[in-house]
Amino acid sequence: MRTALRLEPGDDLRRRLEALTVERGWPAAFVIAGIGSLRITALRLAEATEPLQLEAPVEILSLCGSLSLAGAHLHMSIADAQGRVLGGHVAAGCEVRTTVELLVEVLEDLRFERMADARTGYPELRITPR
Repeated sequence: MRTALRLEPGDDLRRRLEALTVERGWPAAFVIAGIGSLRITALRLAEATEPLQLEAPVEILSLCGSLSLAGAHLHMSIADAQGRVLGGHVAAGCEVRTTVELLVEVLEDLRFERMADARTGYPELRITPR
């Protein structure tokens, strides 16, 4: 099942998507595409332990990732007012400025979980039949 969503000004991008996943009971889903704008951005850059926080208007150029009842794994690229582009892992704290428009594919016959992976040191995606 494919669905379109719009997040509202003031929404926390990551937290709102995680809440919608729980509210709608999506066992496995992917954000296929996302565009919009943010007032505050929180991105964890490659190999960083804490997110970088930017408090300036930015445009979302791309947003994609997985959603499950265990949480979200989202990546995003943004552009600032000078056209500089930055990207990384979406952290909590990204505040919608005007809108975020999303296309989500719900995979109703699968279940996504996050399991500790000794090789990477991160909780990694585990895909099982529903």
